[in-house]
Amino acid sequence: MRRIGRARWQFWLVNASFVVLFLVAVGLLQWISQEYHWRFDLTQNGMHSLSEASRAALDGLPGEIRATAYVDRTGEARRFVREAIRQYQAHKSDFTLEFVDSDVEPDRVREAGVLPGGELFLGYKDATERIPLGSLNEETLTNALTRLGRSGERWIVFLAGHGERSPDREANFDVSSWAAELKKRGLKTRTLTLGENPQIPENTTVLVVADPQTQLLPGEVKQIEEYVKRGGNLLWLADPGPLHGLERVAEALGVELQPGVLVDPLSAAVTGDAGAIVVSRYTGHPVVKNFPLSTFFVQSSGIAVRPPGEWQSHVLFDTRETAWSETGALKGEVRFDKGRDIPGPLNLAVALTREVEGREQRVVIVGDGDFLSNSIIANGGNLELGMSVANWLSRDDAYVNIPVRTARDRTLSLSRTARIVMGGGFLFVLPIALLGGGLAMWWRRRRR
Repeated sequence: MRRIGRARWQFWLVNASFVVLFLVAVGLLQWISQEYHWRFDLTQNGMHSLSEASRAALDGLPGEIRATAYVDRTGEARRFVREAIRQYQAHKSDFTLEFVDSDVEPDRVREAGVLPGGELFLGYKDATERIPLGSLNEETLTNALTRLGRSGERWIVFLAGHGERSPDREANFDVSSWAAELKKRGLKTRTLTLGENPQIPENTTVLVVADPQTQLLPGEVKQIEEYVKRGGNLLWLADPGPLHGLERVAEALGVELQPGVLVDPLSAAVTGDAGAIVVSRYTGHPVVKNFPLSTFFVQSSGIAVRPPGEWQSHVLFDTRETAWSETGALKGEVRFDKGRDIPGPLNLAVALTREVEGREQRVVIVGDGDFLSNSIIANGGNLELGMSVANWLSRDDAYVNIPVRTARDRTLSLSRTARIVMGGGFLFVLPIALLGGGLAMWWRRRRR
């Protein structure tokens, strides 16, 4: 009896120990789940993870980021906001989220001037950005964070008055789509007519000269020369054709816009346009380093660069060796004419830098203005390239070369035969097979 009692005691002790250890393990797992968070995204394009742009925006904001969501307790809005913010909190631990209920704190909601439908307020230091809940997604969140991260105002000033591409008009020739994206990222834009305001403002971050169509006056050219001389940053979009008085600016920078239009037979075979250039190879310059997208150019000029002693030149991208600058008309069969046309590879975009009073002056010259026009900018990575150029020129190096992530096409297209086979299989063959298998098993067991 003593042996049986001892065995029972040991059995009880083992069971009790198992229960205690099990509860301790559950408690440990619960504590770990509260203190540590791991997420694994196995999708092909990382669609459930933060994009590189979002991570860069967070990395550019040291210190606490405060998110305040003005939303009622009821409905799915709170869960939606919490899910949207959670990925950012996983990357940045001091990204806080607070909910404010209009029923509980109506005075606070009224004081903030919250729009109907609710808003998310993002606060960083003394700056605040507001996002309507109806448009809350990773793009709007990251753009708001980018705006919070910009110290001071950055003005992108577009030269006007000579038929340049306008940031305000919406014609195919103009660049209003690009300008709208600049504003989303916290950059300010305006136009400048030197005939009415005979001086480039001191707060100009980047001056954009976008393919003037008429001659600039000598006084206007002098103002641009003085702006460059005192260290101003410049983006020059130069299409094929006359420079309309900007020859002196080109000479001061040591650049030459080569005659003719760039032609690439390989690009023409893909696009069907003899004057189209598709670029997929880039240099290691910060503007285009590791740039993953192809870009599309139409009616472009080659750029030869021989900068003066204080300037350093950097090629951003050029054409293939098979390309050339066609000095004749782009009609019929276009061929390279030795001795008249200029053989490739030819520079399509260059950057120039120099030190001025302890800081780096930056200039970018692109032999095409169409790539940022409203009719072309949606092709390939043109928009992302334009944003990378603007960020580098405005000295926002943290946001240079951050392409927008796109979802891969996950559509499954089936032929009519495949649809019939799959439909018949799931609707008839599979149910009959399962029923037949069940009947066979029942018959076999019955015979036993």
